[in-house]
Amino acid sequence: MDITLQEFNQVLDALERGELRVAQKVNGVWEVNRKVKEIILAGFKLGAVKDMSQGQFSFFDKDTFPVREFKAADGVRIVPGGTSIRRGAYLAPGSIVMPPAYVNVGAWVGEGTMVDSHVTIGSCAQVGRNIHISASTQIGGVLEPAGALPTIIEDGAFVGGNCGIYEGTIVQEGAVIASGVIITSSTAIFDATTGEFIRRNADGRVVVPRNAVVVSGSKPIIRDGKPLESGVHLYCPVIVKYRDAKTAGSVHLEDLLR
Repeated sequence: MDITLQEFNQVLDALERGELRVAQKVNGVWEVNRKVKEIILAGFKLGAVKDMSQGQFSFFDKDTFPVREFKAADGVRIVPGGTSIRRGAYLAPGSIVMPPAYVNVGAWVGEGTMVDSHVTIGSCAQVGRNIHISASTQIGGVLEPAGALPTIIEDGAFVGGNCGIYEGTIVQEGAVIASGVIITSSTAIFDATTGEFIRRNADGRVVVPRNAVVVSGSKPIIRDGKPLESGVHLYCPVIVKYRDAKTAGSVHLEDLLR
């Protein structure tokens, strides 16, 4: 894609202001803005490697993707301690980033969301409002191919510590992901409330249902319709229930910190 540096900067400025998004829900369905992703990718060709070192820390990256600068008027709390927000990422007023954390280009973080320590939010990931992304969790990036939806965490979800949500997974509103759960494009999620595995959506994506409470579990390896005699199991996230008043009380956001 041939664009000028001016056009590239205009798009990244719009992303940082929240006026433009890589993906958005339209009539209840998530749609990717392919052109925006193509422009982000074009920025790597437009840029030249630049020395961005600070103090004793050495950094060398494309000059089209420097660390983003914030002002107090932006209303975003970025606590000191080694956090980096890359150019082209949006953090809404009222969001909080604990140190150290990293938010990559094209990512969108909504109002009232806390990005905890050692969290990585990958390129173009869409993280909604009033979410807690707990310590040491990774929200995977999906920059290529340009037409692919990114990883999406919808409003009001809770993601526990040491989780990994990757490869375009969609976590729907209010879902609770317990500590240590890993979800990828090939992950089979078992719903213990129905006795069935969750089917992928029409695009072949793994979708964690609205208000689902997901914990780490396992399933036996089946061969010829029977479990292996070895008793070996495979990892399998399990929906143990759907969110209720008790669950909401245990995962409430820390309002006093906001």
